[in-house]
Amino acid sequence: MEQKSSHENAVRWLYQQFLEWWNERNAAMMVALCRSNANLIGFDGSQMNGRAEINSELRDIFSRHQTGTYVWKINEVRMLTSAVAILRAVAGMIPAGKSEIEPKINAVQTMVAVKSLGTWSIELFQNTPAAFDDAPELREKFTKELRNVQSKSLPS
Repeated sequence: MEQKSSHENAVRWLYQQFLEWWNERNAAMMVALCRSNANLIGFDGSQMNGRAEINSELRDIFSRHQTGTYVWKINEVRMLTSAVAILRAVAGMIPAGKSEIEPKINAVQTMVAVKSLGTWSIELFQNTPAAFDDAPELREKFTKELRNVQSKSLPS
């Protein structure tokens, strides 16, 4: 098995922390992982630009909605330079009050991370729907893969 670089591990950790803070509904900690001019593109196409707007919008989302819990699988971390990386992942969401991933809100996620002054942070995070409208078999395959990840992360 190929050994991951410390840069790649740091980028993976950044992504995982971002989603874990979402799962804990902690806007402040999510924002702390972002660069000052970061851009977030939501599942619905909404855009948040800069820490202040990201913080405000996330706090609003968490106060108005019972948000679901992410389950994810990182597919690739590609180092563009020693200080810039792209992470690609697939994610599913378990709606609040439920125990199963809802296939209608599966997503492909892309994150651009930048290292500055020794610290990795998020420059861009994009959450794209993975509806597979004309290919239900792909939606089912995608969901099955995420359910497998979910089952491995459940306590024994």
